[in-house]
Amino acid sequence: MPRVTEQMKEWMGSLGTEYTKRSPLNPDEEDENCKKRYGITQMELNNLFIGRLDPAIKILEVGSNIGNQLLLLQRMGFKNLYGIEINDYAIEFSKSRTKNIEIIQGSIFDIPFKDESFDLVFTAGVLIHIAPSDIKMAMQEVYRCAREYIWAYEYYAKEYTEIVYRTKKKLLWKADFPKLYLDFFRDLELVKEKQLQYLDDENTDIMFLLKRRFTGGNLNENTGR
Repeated sequence: MPRVTEQMKEWMGSLGTEYTKRSPLNPDEEDENCKKRYGITQMELNNLFIGRLDPAIKILEVGSNIGNQLLLLQRMGFKNLYGIEINDYAIEFSKSRTKNIEIIQGSIFDIPFKDESFDLVFTAGVLIHIAPSDIKMAMQEVYRCAREYIWAYEYYAKEYTEIVYRTKKKLLWKADFPKLYLDFFRDLELVKEKQLQYLDDENTDIMFLLKRRFTGGNLNENTGR
């Protein structure tokens, strides 16, 4: 039976629906918000990390919400885009505003695709909602479905740190997520990472790209931690 965690119940229900209704940004607004937050746009960040990849690769977003990141990737020229999401309202909303992107019901604990179905699997603000006791299981599913690359954009801290979310506990954390992936899966290597300091406070996010060592890779950058 698929795993349903305490956090999933919240995001599948009214909490997740209210969040989606509260944040109906379009891709241009998302791009501009990113620039206000870090001094760099979302499109610029995406290009830094995956702009050199073949636009024909098959990409899955785990936790796609209303589809903004997939729409930005489509704007970059990527053609084979898929998303999974647990909140029904977010799925229907995203379907109403996307074209030629397949978005279906699915959980990070039970991704409804076969092993290595995608050249790249990514998350954006999803690992932060996984309890520390469940993070390895979630990352195993992402790893299972990724043939070559794992890409992510998440809150960052050197140590696992809980954040109170709208007075509620056990819903939000920040951590060194690339290190966790590298600790769990020894055949992964870091291609690139960038810590993103907020302009108006002391918080930091992180974007990182990992690849499996047995594959050739399509990037020509020699970067690391």
